[in-house]
Amino acid sequence: MRIVVKVGTSTLAHKTGHLNIRHMEEFCKVLSDIKNAGHEVILVSSGAIGMGMGKLHLTERPKTLPEKQAAAAVGQCELMYTYDKLFAEYNHTVAQILLTGSDVRDEHRRQNFINTVERLLAFDCLPVINENDTVATDEIVIGDNDTLSAIVSVNLHADLLILLSDIDGLYTANPRVDPDAKLVPVVTELTPEILASAGGKGSEIGTGGMQTKLTAAGMVMDAGCDMVIANGADPDVLYDIMDGKAAGTRFIGRR
Repeated sequence: MRIVVKVGTSTLAHKTGHLNIRHMEEFCKVLSDIKNAGHEVILVSSGAIGMGMGKLHLTERPKTLPEKQAAAAVGQCELMYTYDKLFAEYNHTVAQILLTGSDVRDEHRRQNFINTVERLLAFDCLPVINENDTVATDEIVIGDNDTLSAIVSVNLHADLLILLSDIDGLYTANPRVDPDAKLVPVVTELTPEILASAGGKGSEIGTGGMQTKLTAAGMVMDAGCDMVIANGADPDVLYDIMDGKAAGTRFIGRR
């Protein structure tokens, strides 16, 4: 299988913005094991701005574009250094790709991106993709990595997209405020009721929320790709997903 795994800032970092070392080590080990089993793995990783916050000792997420870009420039270095170090322990080579909205909207640049990733996969590399927050502006921004991961999945004809976040999946209502909210295990169609159940934005150091995840689901389902939303607190959930066991919420792509 060709799988795209998106990991959010809240999964990679503590609330301080500093790296969650134990968690990231386990995450990279599980992904390496899945790759060892013969699957093609593409990682869409948030975390640059969040980790830049930690390195720059910022107590809240930057609000101006230059501050966000500065934090991303600092944090991206630590993020890729850590991925390179951890995946190398399991004999896997990582490759960094940073994209802007223009890279996926312009046909020529989009095809160059596809060709590069296909060649990296042929070289048995593990591509790590993020939005290029350091140079992106309001005109060329993609906006969040849920959407980016869906764009990557559709263009590279992935079989499965896995969104790891700090929530267990899609609920009938916001479980943080409604104790009667129930987890939805399988979604075959994005009904108005499902779309209405989405809440607001995600964590304080991230940018996503259920709305962006449902947008991503619509994109990949239309392309015939399945998607799973699961809690990344325990990276072993990836094994359950790959084994077809019940984990989080699975959105069934149109065949």
